[in-house]
Amino acid sequence: MFMKSKITVIGSSNTDLVIQTPYFPKPGETIMGGEFNTFAGGKGANQAVAVSRLGGEVTFVARLGDDDFGDTAISGFINDGIKTNDIIRDKNYPSGVALIMVDENGENVIVVAPGANNQLSETDIDKASNTIAQADMVLVQLEIPMDTVAKVLEVSEKYEKKVVLNPAPASVLDDDLYAKIYVITPNETEAELLTGIAVNDQASASKAAKNLLDKGVKNVVITMGSKGAFFKNGETEFLVPSNKVKVKDTTAAGDIFNGALTVALSEGDDWFKAIEFANKAAGIGVSRLGAQVSVPFRNELKI
Repeated sequence: MFMKSKITVIGSSNTDLVIQTPYFPKPGETIMGGEFNTFAGGKGANQAVAVSRLGGEVTFVARLGDDDFGDTAISGFINDGIKTNDIIRDKNYPSGVALIMVDENGENVIVVAPGANNQLSETDIDKASNTIAQADMVLVQLEIPMDTVAKVLEVSEKYEKKVVLNPAPASVLDDDLYAKIYVITPNETEAELLTGIAVNDQASASKAAKNLLDKGVKNVVITMGSKGAFFKNGETEFLVPSNKVKVKDTTAAGDIFNGALTVALSEGDDWFKAIEFANKAAGIGVSRLGAQVSVPFRNELKI
């Protein structure tokens, strides 16, 4: 019988309030939009759902408010088979909320009110250390405090766990964190912020990836949208083309990619095959509206 890999995802959970719009309004402008929807979201939660639907056994470490949004989120996680024992309900701060506009080209703008996500602490990570110790891999993003991210890397290093760090939303990292990262997965904008190198093609992606490797990261994957995903480590580098799809909403594309990549790597796939798997999953996701609702199941990938 196939044994699922154990993956600990640590990060944010939000409720996404999404409105479709023909274009993004200018400051002071009011326009008539289209359909309004409420979706479960948050980078950490999206990635946890992606890992679970794509074949991993997931424990999610997060903070939610003691409110209706939090109740709904927990129910969703349980329905997706995600272990919720390490989710803390905060009585002092509300669950996170994201306001999202999606234009007719599928592009989005997002404003997040983090709420309880900003209270996920180093102490919370210490309490979840046994969960991290039992994981095959750890996946974390930057929608939680940076000190907490640093603690995740510290505890993961202690237990010799491979960490996938998705550096989103874009934020500068302390130099001493890089050596604790197994693979970092910036998009073009995040790669430029981390390295100072504008990424717009394979050559510039290679330069940015080398900069990150020189800082101590073991492997680099730079996601480049329709151009594909670029990989580089100390031995090799290559570009994995993306799948051509009709884009409807890019909201959770990176989260699906990271969840899928972590699952594939935890199952022992080589880098090309793992990135190909992640590209395919993300491609299906962007053809649908919403964050977690757009995450595909493994059987949809037909791999």
